[in-house]
Amino acid sequence: MSTLIDSAARGGVAKPLPAALADLMPADCAAAAEWLNRGCACVSVDHQSLKLALEEGQGCVSHAELLATRPHLFSDSVVFVSEAHLLRMAETIAALERVLPLSAYRERVLAYAPAIARHSPAAAGVFLGYDFHLGPQGPQLIEINSNAGGALLNARLLRAQRACCAPVAKMMPAPRALEAAFVRMFREEWRLAQLARVAQGQSEAGERPLMRIAIVDTRPSEQYLAPEFELFRELFEAHGLATMVADPDELAFDGQRLTCRGARIDLVYNRLTDFALAEPQHAALRAAYLADAVVLTPHPQMHALYADKRNLVALGDEQWLAQIGVGEHDRQLLASNIPRTEEVLPADADAFWSSRKQWFFKPAAGFGSKAAYRGDKITRRVFAEIARGGYVAQALVAPSERHLLVDGVGQDFKLDLRNYVYRGEVQLLSARLYRGQTTNFRTPGGGFAAVLPVSCQELSGGCR
Repeated sequence: MSTLIDSAARGGVAKPLPAALADLMPADCAAAAEWLNRGCACVSVDHQSLKLALEEGQGCVSHAELLATRPHLFSDSVVFVSEAHLLRMAETIAALERVLPLSAYRERVLAYAPAIARHSPAAAGVFLGYDFHLGPQGPQLIEINSNAGGALLNARLLRAQRACCAPVAKMMPAPRALEAAFVRMFREEWRLAQLARVAQGQSEAGERPLMRIAIVDTRPSEQYLAPEFELFRELFEAHGLATMVADPDELAFDGQRLTCRGARIDLVYNRLTDFALAEPQHAALRAAYLADAVVLTPHPQMHALYADKRNLVALGDEQWLAQIGVGEHDRQLLASNIPRTEEVLPADADAFWSSRKQWFFKPAAGFGSKAAYRGDKITRRVFAEIARGGYVAQALVAPSERHLLVDGVGQDFKLDLRNYVYRGEVQLLSARLYRGQTTNFRTPGGGFAAVLPVSCQELSGGCR
């Protein structure tokens, strides 16, 4: 059931959501979405449908076990985002996709990247994650991740959404065949690699189809998103692709072929967070990758070009972008949608400490909010470690909020928005609800949440 939270009584007092929702909403679409996030406590997840979606296929993923061990993986509600903000995020992503191929940009960021990043494979790289906060000025790109997890989980979550009331029913997205699109994406990675081999005279066109995939992560069964590995395995096998979930220690390379448990591996879906494959246990995968003996996706160069946090310093430098030939429209778009980002150097430690409350400090090669700190929460001891280098400082952009009832008590959740992108195309948008400094999947009522677009035309018959 959907309810309207009384803004004057945030302790949980609620009343039914009126059918004439547009009569209460602000005229501006962005303000309307914010109004809904503050006032509409929709319980939209059909848990029986979610159970069926997660147990689809061979049934190797137990719904009961998944939710028992990861009780805060999914939120029961949705997040409302205006279509104007959706468009703005897509435009920002498109602008970045025009800048990143430029030779001057590549030279700048590869100069401080690990040596392995200079190896240029044909694969584009799957599941880029463009993460945004919705600040007062609109969407703000806080970071890009090169192996964003959760896409398949969120695709299944979308299937379990129900229209909790008539006004929200108008916003429900049409069903999309996301899983089939994901499989096509991996096949496209293989096709790109095969075309490159043909162009280099290493093989004949159409010589080998994609046969076997390995989903690789360190101790995969212990990872928080381990259920997604099994869901991908089932999905790939349902489309005729033999698939293993493996630890990198199970891989071997003989100079010609990468194998896992004795079976040849054509493509590795890389879930490792050692983005340069520098750790000793990744030696076989690293050697096979550098020899182009396996398609690795995502790969080290993708991380260097997109996900190193130092890149945001360059992407936010409007003067430098002009010098390398980026057009005025794209420069202004990036300047307005990327928060100011600076590299933390020891010489500037005192200045960053004195202004720390305006910054969010992140490790340059970090992931999953690990070792990331709000400046107003930081201690002298932690800052001393940051000041040694390897960090960036990003202007603090407070996340927008979603107000929900949890066990009958009203609570405010922070939220961020993740765009899953392949070759410049946004495949899926999801939200993550949390409390505390960063996303953590530890908050009752929080977790992944579906996103519903808010259109003034649909709600009121035309923008007012």
